[in-house]
Amino acid sequence: MKGIIKILNRFLPPYKKEVILSFLFNILTALLNVFSLMTIIPILQVLFKINTRTYEFIPWNAKESSLIDITMNNGYWYLSQLIETYGSSNTLMILSIVLVIMTFLKTGTAYLGSYFTVPIRTGVVRDIRNRINDKILTLPIGFFSEERKGDILARISGDVNEVENSVMSSLDMLFKNPVLIIIYLATMIALSWQLTIFVLILLPVMGYVMGTVGKTLKRTSYEAQNKWGELMSQVEETLGGLRVIKAFNAEKAISNRFHKGSNEFRRMSNRIARRQYLAHPMSEFLGTLTIAVVLWFGGSLILKGSGLVDAPTFIYYLTIFYSIINPAKEFSKSAYAVQRGLASMQRIDKILGAESERNNNAAPKKIRFTREISYRQVWFAYEQDNWVLKNIDLSIPKGKTIALVGESGSGKSTLVDLLLRFYSVQRGGIFIDDINIEDVTLYDLRSHMGYVNQEAILFNDTFFNNIAFGTQNATLAQVEAAARIANAHDFIMATEHGYQTNIGDRGSKLSGGQRQRISIARAVLKDPEILILDEATSALDTASEKLVQEALDRLVKNRTTITIAHRLSTVKNADRIFVVSNGEIVEEGTHDDLYKKNGYYRQLCDIQLDIKK
Repeated sequence: MKGIIKILNRFLPPYKKEVILSFLFNILTALLNVFSLMTIIPILQVLFKINTRTYEFIPWNAKESSLIDITMNNGYWYLSQLIETYGSSNTLMILSIVLVIMTFLKTGTAYLGSYFTVPIRTGVVRDIRNRINDKILTLPIGFFSEERKGDILARISGDVNEVENSVMSSLDMLFKNPVLIIIYLATMIALSWQLTIFVLILLPVMGYVMGTVGKTLKRTSYEAQNKWGELMSQVEETLGGLRVIKAFNAEKAISNRFHKGSNEFRRMSNRIARRQYLAHPMSEFLGTLTIAVVLWFGGSLILKGSGLVDAPTFIYYLTIFYSIINPAKEFSKSAYAVQRGLASMQRIDKILGAESERNNNAAPKKIRFTREISYRQVWFAYEQDNWVLKNIDLSIPKGKTIALVGESGSGKSTLVDLLLRFYSVQRGGIFIDDINIEDVTLYDLRSHMGYVNQEAILFNDTFFNNIAFGTQNATLAQVEAAARIANAHDFIMATEHGYQTNIGDRGSKLSGGQRQRISIARAVLKDPEILILDEATSALDTASEKLVQEALDRLVKNRTTITIAHRLSTVKNADRIFVVSNGEIVEEGTHDDLYKKNGYYRQLCDIQLDIKK
């Protein structure tokens, strides 16, 4: 029950109006059902001429009788008047019409009760997906190194659907089925409290048996959803690595891996579905068993002439009791859905409960970049005590171009990731002028920076929207100007719709050089004070590299630029080169100075010369 309340408290507040209306219509449905079924008694009495008593009208304010007794007496009095006036056949027709009208009203209110749950259902799903998406955007980069993309997709799709079903089942469990059960139970007590006591002894037995079956469902559902996340991850990996899979003739191995996981998921799903399907037949059997016992017990009393109830009233009692069975069955089915929803909510909360990027400074400072960027005794580790950067001291004067070189894994990219605050330093600090970047907002910090990396990250959208990405209210003229600087305008205009042409998933319709030039145009349009180039030309052929390098040369003018490069030929003109090895800066200077030192930088240059030969 705590889990149900937790889910409802989190997602229902925006839909209080719909919840209240649904609750009220559910009450009306239950009351109208009671009154519509009540017409069975006079119909049976008229049909079989059972009741031969003479009734006289009792004033409604009479104190010697209860309101229920007065209502019953006056109802029979009115019925006897109808029979005297119109005859039994016409009275039976009138009662049948009343039954139809009451049933129409009952079904109408039942529809309205369901009608107002629709916006709750769709709204909760939308809200959860929006929260997950927004949370993903605020999570640090490090979170996704521990999580599979496919599993995250599974949580935003399959798990959210499970929570949707859980919310609806929770609504039925709290605001519909209990209302029906309470009203029907009250009616049964009014008809015969002795029979109802007997019934209440039997019902808990049915509830206990149903509860026993569902104890392990939550754990099994959690495991199944995890397995589904693994399958989604495999599909995502297959789509991303299709070229490599085909090139290495690995289709069979990938197929076998997926089939194995799919079979495991099927076995888990079978166990869950079988438990769920057991709920309905078990509840129906137990309900029928209970009705049979009540029929035997009550029927025996009537046959003995105990006077508890007459035969028509007993049939009405059984009808009401049978009506209580359906809400009880739905209650048990809701319990299963809630258990599955709670299991999925645990997986969703792994995202929603993760720590966002730190941006909680109560009085953030504003950046005024006038002098330099400085790394001051910076230490950083992805894992505790496994230092990736060690005691880094680095100064980057405003307007200068510096280069970071070194072997793969030396810590070059980590240095710029820390500047962008994708990660936070463990010791020391990074300062823009004398302001620690931890003391400014992420938005303010990153608004001063442009980023071009080795793999151009583009979106399945038009050229215009990809270049204008992250820039508010960009005009076509501004986008065209940025594309010209990036050597991209000509090939864009050669496409069918120019700047409104869609470039495909991740820019799949473009070559590597074209994708990189679009990425550079995006950085040009942003016009950042600080530009970060992370291996921007390393994956290109010579012709494409020439065009991209020309674009970069225009882009870096009058900007503070940090370049990471494996190809040392691209950094010869840097104002300062820093050589990084094993997380430390081992050399620094201009290209000529470092080459003459005959140190580590000279070794890197000679290795690349040998490779070219």
